[in-house]
Amino acid sequence: MRTPVDSRGPLFGRRAEIRRIDELTTAARAGAGGALVFRGEAGIGKSALLEYAGQTAGFRVVRACGAEFESELPFAALHQLCVPVLARLADLPDRHRDALRVAFGLADGVPDLFRVGLATLALLAAAAGERPLLCVVDDAQWLDSASSKALAFLARRVSAEPVAMVFAVRLPGTSELAELPGAVVDGLADTEARELLAAQSHVTLDERVRARLLAEARGNPLALLELSTSDGFPSPDASSVPSRIERGFQARLADLPAGARLLLTLASADPTGDPGLLWPAARLLDIDVPAAGEAAAATGLVEFATRVRFCHPLARSAVYQAAEASRRYAAHRALAEVTDPAGDPDRRAWHRAQACAGPDDDVAAELERCASRARSRGGVVAAAAFLERAAALSLDAGKRLERTIVAARAALDAGAPDAAAELLAVVEPAALDEVRHAQVDLLRGQVAFQRHHDGDGPMFMVRAARRLADLDPERSRECFLDAVEMGLLVGRPGGVLDTVLAAARSAGPVPRSPDLLDVLTLVAEGDHRAAVPLLRKLFDDEETPMWTRRPALATMLASEMWDPHTQTAITEWLVKTGRESGSPLVLRLGLAQVASQGALTGDFGPAIAAIVEEEAIADAVGGPPMLYPRLHLAAMRGRRDEALQLFEAATATATARGAGQLVANVHWASAVLHNGLADYPAALAAARQATAHGDLSLAGATLPELVEAAVRAGEPGEAAAALASLTERTEASGTGTGLGIAAYARGVVTGVEDHYRQAVECLRESPLLPYRARAHLLYGEWLRREGRRRDCREHLRTAHELLSGAGLEAFAERAAKELRATGETARARSARTADQLTMQETHIARMAATGATSNEIAAQLFLSPRTVDAHLRNIFRKLGITSRRQLRNQPGLDR
Repeated sequence: MRTPVDSRGPLFGRRAEIRRIDELTTAARAGAGGALVFRGEAGIGKSALLEYAGQTAGFRVVRACGAEFESELPFAALHQLCVPVLARLADLPDRHRDALRVAFGLADGVPDLFRVGLATLALLAAAAGERPLLCVVDDAQWLDSASSKALAFLARRVSAEPVAMVFAVRLPGTSELAELPGAVVDGLADTEARELLAAQSHVTLDERVRARLLAEARGNPLALLELSTSDGFPSPDASSVPSRIERGFQARLADLPAGARLLLTLASADPTGDPGLLWPAARLLDIDVPAAGEAAAATGLVEFATRVRFCHPLARSAVYQAAEASRRYAAHRALAEVTDPAGDPDRRAWHRAQACAGPDDDVAAELERCASRARSRGGVVAAAAFLERAAALSLDAGKRLERTIVAARAALDAGAPDAAAELLAVVEPAALDEVRHAQVDLLRGQVAFQRHHDGDGPMFMVRAARRLADLDPERSRECFLDAVEMGLLVGRPGGVLDTVLAAARSAGPVPRSPDLLDVLTLVAEGDHRAAVPLLRKLFDDEETPMWTRRPALATMLASEMWDPHTQTAITEWLVKTGRESGSPLVLRLGLAQVASQGALTGDFGPAIAAIVEEEAIADAVGGPPMLYPRLHLAAMRGRRDEALQLFEAATATATARGAGQLVANVHWASAVLHNGLADYPAALAAARQATAHGDLSLAGATLPELVEAAVRAGEPGEAAAALASLTERTEASGTGTGLGIAAYARGVVTGVEDHYRQAVECLRESPLLPYRARAHLLYGEWLRREGRRRDCREHLRTAHELLSGAGLEAFAERAAKELRATGETARARSARTADQLTMQETHIARMAATGATSNEIAAQLFLSPRTVDAHLRNIFRKLGITSRRQLRNQPGLDR
């Protein structure tokens, strides 16, 4: 164990940061790993804190450092971190070993990001089996995107491993690491800064000079050290502290021989720090290596050892920026020559590109090949960077245009809409034919959508569709459908979807019938009687059902048919296809549908399982989880405080993203929740908002809530209008579920007993248990108000048993109150000790109760087996049990 260093030690003024490091490493030594991110400006002392962490006794230390030149190469930093422990690959299961071999370019294939993260976790856990492991990652702002996502994934999952991770990132940092625990490293206080200066035995300063240095450095330790080695009285400078530090480093180059300066430039241009590249490249440039190396090392800027390391990342940057362009070109040219074209073709091509003073079609073509390789390995960020540079180096105007468009598309795929917009901004409209103009419009639409520029995105899609109307009518209609899907996500409050569909009416006819665009237009116009038969044909197409082409749109349209069986077929296809293809997007959509269906059928166990798995995949690929399944489950469960907190968070998220469809989901969920709670004014307000804009699927689904809330709140006219719309929709679908729901809504409006009886009969075989139970509840309530106490009890009992058994707490309590009003005491809901578990713990407990091993649970939730075991210990503690076998008898784990 190490004694914490105070301000009198090698680190000044960092007591809080040192305490955080010591707490992290102490916990990791005990098997409770974690992560810590230090954020701050260049030179503020982050690297010194990482060095302190690296001296922790008893830990094996592995390191990685982000580099500007490698920030586009997929998994470069992750590979750097894992190299020292790759010998443990043989200890991993085949699927993990193969995932890492592909990611690191040791085998062919496309890396699967969320499998790579789990495989790396397994590798580090194996390496930590002998002694605790410390991962030190400096300059994390320059990590390649794939490594950054994988490392963030790891950092969130080492809590049950003897693994500590410490990052240093320059502000503002990276989005992937933003959610990890950490601290901002500020400048030193005046007293601490003076102590640091006083500790420099080689520097003697009078008080005036010392005061000037303190003012100039602004508490930045590296600035203090660099400025104190100058003439002792630096000139006034309004530039940033990092810039002044870089100039201090550059000043050390002034008196160096040409060979030493060229060697330093060569070292700064190679981010790998590999002497096996540096020395052969130096010989190619006719550098006198012994003499140049001695002079360069004497500056203190660089250390030549088993790895070439600069004293600070700013030193590398300063050296590179100080070199004349011709010297940088020569350095990159030499590095390209000595880089293995078979083993490292991408880095070789990148050096060749950096060596170009002007356009070079040969290099551009090589970069294009690199982009193709990078994309095949999942490196969309690298592909975008290669293509952008290829476009810049293209002599041929046509190739330059084509590569610019492809580079913009790659930038979008990489989640960089601003970079895509910059590329598209240089495209000259006069150089475009109509097809390319349409391609550019489509890309601009996607840029606008990713930037949350409200309705701009769909309208660019519409413009592309119009350009293609005569040239390619079928592609034109697909563009209109793209615009519709984007418009649905934006929502209708701004009239975006209406505008898109109005424009789509001008689309030329296609030979195929029925056509999805025509169906959507009919639905938007409210002509469900004409739309549903056509929609059913699209769904029933045995060769290519519509959901195989437009799955997200299909899930919305299925709700318009009030047909849970079709919804189930779509969901099963999505999950099966997602698992077989390995597509995170398709699988997540399928899991979200499983969860929503579980909520709507009252089968909360599969719903919770699907939500937990979807969130695990989202976390693994670095994206936000889908929120609407949680909304649906919260609405049906009926836990007021828990649901309202979720609604508030989802509304904030939807507002930030410009996601109108998510807002509509919140309104629907709020209407259901408040009807269950018998808070009819709140339910009515929410239902009005959910139906106001006619959102696909949600407007129709909310109509029963609107009818019930309006009648109870004394708005019979509004209830009648909603009922008319609901009747038109459900009669068009003709399903028992839809007809039954409309029948009980009609009973609420008319008070006619036959309508309630019809509802109970139609819903008898419906899989939507909550609606089946509500038919009995509403019928029972009506019978009690009619004074038919004996008759009402039968239906109220049925409703209460169904609702309480499924866990629909608000509606169950409503049924219980009605029963008590008849003089009968409702059977108390059985205690559910599992209710105190988190959603993830509930899912793990259910899996374990069915006999799943820790390895099987870990594989599904992208956790380590050790983490699963830690969760199970916590579950046992909460439930007061001691074994997996006892989980099978716990109330609540059956749902």
